[in-house]
Amino acid sequence: MRVVFLGSGVFAVPSLEALIDGGHEVAALVTQPDREKGRGRALAATPTKVVAERRGIRVLQPRRIKDAQAVEELRALHPEVQVVVAYGQILPRSVIDIPPLGTVNVHSSLLPRYRGAAPIHWAVVNGEAETGVTTMMIDEGLDTGPTLLRRATPIGPEETAPELEARLSRIGADVLLETLEGLARHALTLTPQDHARATLAPILKKEDGRIDWSRPAEEIARRVRGLLPWPGTATASSGGELKVLRARAEPPEPHRDLPGTIALVDRDGIVVAAGAGSRLRLIEVQPESRRPMPAAAFAAGARLRAGDRLV
Repeated sequence: MRVVFLGSGVFAVPSLEALIDGGHEVAALVTQPDREKGRGRALAATPTKVVAERRGIRVLQPRRIKDAQAVEELRALHPEVQVVVAYGQILPRSVIDIPPLGTVNVHSSLLPRYRGAAPIHWAVVNGEAETGVTTMMIDEGLDTGPTLLRRATPIGPEETAPELEARLSRIGADVLLETLEGLARHALTLTPQDHARATLAPILKKEDGRIDWSRPAEEIARRVRGLLPWPGTATASSGGELKVLRARAEPPEPHRDLPGTIALVDRDGIVVAAGAGSRLRLIEVQPESRRPMPAAAFAAGARLRAGDRLV
């Protein structure tokens, strides 16, 4: 099948490679323009562009996909189907309607749950038992199009957002191939979404990562796992901003410490009082302007003791 692939992020890479390896004719990759990155502000290609150039696939990088020139370039490719995976721009109707078989999106949730920009992160933060991948036909709404195929997978009790994203990207590639095969045989049924059951996964903001010690420890631990790598979770100690990279809820043990109070420092980390009488163990942290380190090492260097507060 002749395919135009629109994708930018690392989540899209397995799907792009699956199309190439699966014998589909990838007429072009459409991806975001190169962006400045790092302290040197050198231009960096998107993960999909790196793959496309290595595999000899034509690359298009329009600044705005809705511009007339970009639309005409896509039409000139005469795709049978377009595939969108973590592209990063909203498609106008003029682009959506180009291919005769439609424009398929690989979305990292079990639609209609977690529509939006950050479905993987919010599924972990909210303590979902499972998530998955859904293929759908794109319309002009926010992940509102009719669905094609879906595949569910459990979320591990200690799984982080990056770990889950890597698994879902591989699942998504498999479901995409099944979807295109079904479309080629006209064997798939479009299923309208139940909009009454929809939930949203809004774009992440830096303030989402601020730890509220009045919340239960398990909830904070999920936020630590779910908000990696950005915005991350952070609190403040006497030494300044402190990012929490790994943490887990401790077994329940009655205490009267105020939330944020350090209850214990030992060789395995820092135990902090949280809401509802719970306690959170910090395992790995990153002090401001320093490298990640074991929480116990940070506590020793900062001379933290039981009774000190994190805020």
